[in-house]
Amino acid sequence: MCDAPYAYASTVDRDARLIFLAGACPLDEAGSVTPIGDYAGQASRCIDNLTAALGAAGAAIEDVVSTRVLVASSERSDLGIVWDVVHHAFGEHDVPSTLLGVTVLGYEHQLVEIEAVAAVVG
Repeated sequence: MCDAPYAYASTVDRDARLIFLAGACPLDEAGSVTPIGDYAGQASRCIDNLTAALGAAGAAIEDVVSTRVLVASSERSDLGIVWDVVHHAFGEHDVPSTLLGVTVLGYEHQLVEIEAVAAVVG
């Protein structure tokens, strides 16, 4: 296995409660995609919504054990912009993640979506 700048795998304690989150979308309180046309801004909004969903399920970003980051672009630079936001949000909590460029996402003007799995012990 090569020495990559990201996590390849994680483990979950046998007694952990798993939380599977649907993709966090860049929706504001009114249900609108925001900010339109801004990869970094949408990634940040997704992180905010992901963090809120985790909190509602009794978890935090530090409990995430895996993510999938979807970016509506075929440009690697756009994927890199989104990855920088996600990587910064997770900080020292490095989890295995898949970063994908996709053709289209579910909402009009949506550029980013982030799925996650979390594990909470206790």
